[in-house]
Amino acid sequence: MPTAFVHTCLRVLDPDASLRFYELLGFERRGRLNFDTAHNLYLGLPGGPDVLELTVNDGRTDPYDLGDGYNHMAIVVDDLDHTVARLEEAGHLPERAPYHPGGNEQLPRICFYADPDGYRIELIDRRFDTPQDPDR
Repeated sequence: MPTAFVHTCLRVLDPDASLRFYELLGFERRGRLNFDTAHNLYLGLPGGPDVLELTVNDGRTDPYDLGDGYNHMAIVVDDLDHTVARLEEAGHLPERAPYHPGGNEQLPRICFYADPDGYRIELIDRRFDTPQDPDR
């Protein structure tokens, strides 16, 4: 039986651009692991374990095909408006302005961004428990 979720791996073309983006979201650089034809950069949030692995394949110049299976990774932020302003100041624009999903004001506001490689990131404006609707 699994005992812990370790990390998500994203393949990136420009590690510096990716690091700048994820650092704007509060991630910290934690380590690097070198291989013959690639290297991994590990990141985590303050006080937590390494949860994000950025893989850089040497010599890769073509963007990665994200396919239609990946949708997004979600991150809780303590102040969505401040985070949005910081990202916009750095040149990152959201898909649309922060909103309550489904117009339900009982749910926290969310906002979606694409990282430098096109991976979608959902920012959530405070911690909340996952809703538990009945099966359809």
